[in-house]
Amino acid sequence: QVQLVESGGGVVQAGGSRRLSCAASGRTFNNYRMGWFRQAPGKEREFVAAISRGGGGTYYTDSVKGRFAISRDNAKNTVYLQMNSLKPEDTAVYYCAAASKLELASRDYDYWGQGTQVTVSS
Repeated sequence: QVQLVESGGGVVQAGGSRRLSCAASGRTFNNYRMGWFRQAPGKEREFVAAISRGGGGTYYTDSVKGRFAISRDNAKNTVYLQMNSLKPEDTAVYYCAAASKLELASRDYDYWGQGTQVTVSS
């Protein structure tokens, strides 16, 4: 089992920045590909970004490319999502997830956090 706890959500003005963190415990962190997803009210959960086990590979959905950056610190068992140039449409609950499969583009994840709310005001 892997336990994931997100933090860093809150209210931010459009154009601002926010960094989310996700702390992992349980199994060996660097055995897992990590990802971020989000779910806006009334919408399905969508993929945001993923990072490989060692951190050398990243993958983003088109709507956040150039604005968001995923990173990880395996020594701290933590994955981050740096969000810049935020827009009101980025408002959502953000979830981190862990996957044993290697493929970065895969949406198949094994463990999920509880989520953290990000609200972007216009």
